[in-house]
Amino acid sequence: MDKRFSTRHVRQRDLDRILKIEEASFGADAYDRNLFAEYTRKCGGLFLVAEWGTEVCGYSIAAVSPGTARNCAELVSVAVDPAFLGKGAASALMDSTLRRLRRRKITRLGLMVKVTNHRAIAFYKKYEFRKLRRVARYYEDGADGLSLAKDL
Repeated sequence: MDKRFSTRHVRQRDLDRILKIEEASFGADAYDRNLFAEYTRKCGGLFLVAEWGTEVCGYSIAAVSPGTARNCAELVSVAVDPAFLGKGAASALMDSTLRRLRRRKITRLGLMVKVTNHRAIAFYKKYEFRKLRRVARYYEDGADGLSLAKDL
């Protein structure tokens, strides 16, 4: 695809599409509508969607940690419609998120990723996230997580 993805803040009307992407990406582990509605209210300009034309094809959510000395943020979730995987939607979301965090003077972005999610781990490595630690049985299904971080 030669056209670039655009990113923008989430809108309430995007939630149906986001739920479909979430279900396709995470199955039984998918977040529900109420949680997304809460993130819409609480994360403001850091809950983003990627669009191809007018079609929402992915989302990312970052949250600033209140009251921390180092001005840290967490990447809560990222998902891309399977039809758009590997085409640049996740990169557009990450680039936009990093720009927005830097403008807010955030100095560190952390995240947790399932140790078996090799595609995501490779993506985060491309963005120079470093491994902090392995967290045993972090996920509800008993899978371990990797705590990763990137200094901004």
